[in-house]
Amino acid sequence: MHRDDRDDPFDNIFDEIERMMNEMTGTDRTGFTTETHVDVYDEDGRIRLVADLPGVEKDAIDLKCDGKTLTVSAASNRREYDERIRLPARVDEHSADASFRNGVLEVTFDKLEDSTDIDVE
Repeated sequence: MHRDDRDDPFDNIFDEIERMMNEMTGTDRTGFTTETHVDVYDEDGRIRLVADLPGVEKDAIDLKCDGKTLTVSAASNRREYDERIRLPARVDEHSADASFRNGVLEVTFDKLEDSTDIDVE
């Protein structure tokens, strides 16, 4: 008797398990990462972000900040990155300092003071 793979009742289940595992780990079917790994640190009056951008050239990175959100856009020959990172505190976007070494982007900002109460007389 010849077995037909199209009749395998577990085939769809295994495909769905693989899809869910890839979604949880942030990889696609080829094993490439589909999400950018970004760590955000709130340190003594500064906000520091560290993002992994493997395979990207420094000239291919575009950063924009409106004081509340940092947008990181970049492209490599394997994928495109377009991440919006909500910052944990309002920052002075003009204080930005960025470096890129060995596929790791690091961006720091000065935090702005929290709003203050205004006395009404």
